[in-house]
Amino acid sequence: MRNQNAFLIIDAQYDFCNPNGALYVPGAEKDMERLKNIILNNLDKVDHICVTLDSHPVNDISHPAFWQDKDGNFPPPFTQITLKDVNEGKWTARFYPKEAIKYLTDLESQGEFPHLIWPEHCLIGSKGASLDEQLMEALKAWTRKGKYYQAVTKGTYPLTEHFGIFMAQIPVADRPETQLNQSLIKTLENYQNVYLAGEAKSHCVATSLKQAIKYAPNLANKITVIADCMSDVPNMGFLGDPIYQEARNLGIRFTDSQSIQLA
Repeated sequence: MRNQNAFLIIDAQYDFCNPNGALYVPGAEKDMERLKNIILNNLDKVDHICVTLDSHPVNDISHPAFWQDKDGNFPPPFTQITLKDVNEGKWTARFYPKEAIKYLTDLESQGEFPHLIWPEHCLIGSKGASLDEQLMEALKAWTRKGKYYQAVTKGTYPLTEHFGIFMAQIPVADRPETQLNQSLIKTLENYQNVYLAGEAKSHCVATSLKQAIKYAPNLANKITVIADCMSDVPNMGFLGDPIYQEARNLGIRFTDSQSIQLA
């Protein structure tokens, strides 16, 4: 069995990639078309594909129904909730209030992402959580060659964000699903080249790359970022830009769909 080329495809799901999705990332459908064509044009040269699946309960800490104001109203999507807001009574956690305060405290101390309320998205078992149809077309064609793609879920634990695939934003000690995914790291390290793509460039792809750099440098050195197979959440590209710049400074490779030549 070859161990040359692996693809790590982040959160290529309906809610992000379809214009009717709950958290559509503009440009994502074109990203998926390009990614589909890369796979279809290299069916015998792609040796492993891992797709990640953002998977949330309704009452996730980053969904509106987790919080309420003094009148019982849920925060609108894209509301930022700070520890100060909670301490002043502007927003109250409807569930697990102590854990929510600890989470906000830890998140703000980390200083990477603000706590933002997203539209309900990628709900477990929903259409929105399903893989993009274009990508699925390519996966089926590739699988018919006798291969099997790997699907890895993230985000199922409701009390922490889980942007990066390798670890939740704030890992929880007694919840293995939030901690560093050593098994996935070891699997990907088996391949000489790991091509990174998916959605969104500003959040989950960037954080996955950052986690690889920090916790799995041997894997990070194998990564090639496919720059035109990912797009930013609108007006939030600044969150991911420093991560990609750090990656470039470290010598991590970047390419585009037209330049990929798999051996």
